[in-house]
Amino acid sequence: MTTVSTVAPAAEPVSAPAVRGAGRRPHPRRWAVRIGSLLGALLLWQWLTAADVTLWVRFDRLPTPLAVAEQLVHVAGDPVYYQDIAQSLVRILTGFALAAVVGICAGIAVARSWLLSDVLQPLFEVVRPIPAIALVPVAILLFPRNEEGIVFITFTAAFFPILVSTRHAVSALPTVWEDAVRTMGGGRWRVLASVVLPGALPGVFGGLSVGMGVSWICVISAEMISGDFGVGYRTWHAYTIVDYPSVLVGMVTIGVLGWATAAAVELLGRRVTRWLPARHAGGVR
Repeated sequence: MTTVSTVAPAAEPVSAPAVRGAGRRPHPRRWAVRIGSLLGALLLWQWLTAADVTLWVRFDRLPTPLAVAEQLVHVAGDPVYYQDIAQSLVRILTGFALAAVVGICAGIAVARSWLLSDVLQPLFEVVRPIPAIALVPVAILLFPRNEEGIVFITFTAAFFPILVSTRHAVSALPTVWEDAVRTMGGGRWRVLASVVLPGALPGVFGGLSVGMGVSWICVISAEMISGDFGVGYRTWHAYTIVDYPSVLVGMVTIGVLGWATAAAVELLGRRVTRWLPARHAGGVR
């Protein structure tokens, strides 16, 4: 009599889910396209300004890229240029760091507590539509020095995008996750550490990225209005003395600094959320 084996075949190993950033690098062709787009924009700018094109937009008064590059080389040898960059970075990073801490905590609080939501949410919704740069007179009245006022404006600009993104991210978490932790005996702090914070991280970093961009807009505007130094102040000063190449140098500097800081936030977000499935991956590749 033949005996039939009842031993099940060995299960095939299940491959781990793809994680964010695992083995993904931009293809060299994509880098070529990115660099080509920048070079194309520079060439178009050079042609429009060198040819003095005056259609519905006048390019005859705009400095050429070569003139801006020459001015950039000139100011790069001036220590004041780097002092302005350092001062703007101190202001932006201080205000942004404060906004990140307060915005994330406030977003979690209003999303998790109906009492705090009823108390704080109406205040947030009334103040949120006010442009942060419109608070310059208030900052002048509240703070004895311009430095604290500019940091306050930067904080306000970044606070609301971070708050709103965190609140929505926490509110969108599936309740079954929290129920599972509570079923295993987890308390409020366990739920916060194991469910709320990890689950809301993608939304939180989305708000941080937006907040960084808005912060740069407002800190530069505040420096132009009430600053004594910084990239924004130096750019506005160049405009008042009709030094247009220096104005463009300031704009380029602002753009590079804004891109670098926003990219740093997105890179940190990808590193912190490496455990997420690849379908949740976002940001710059």
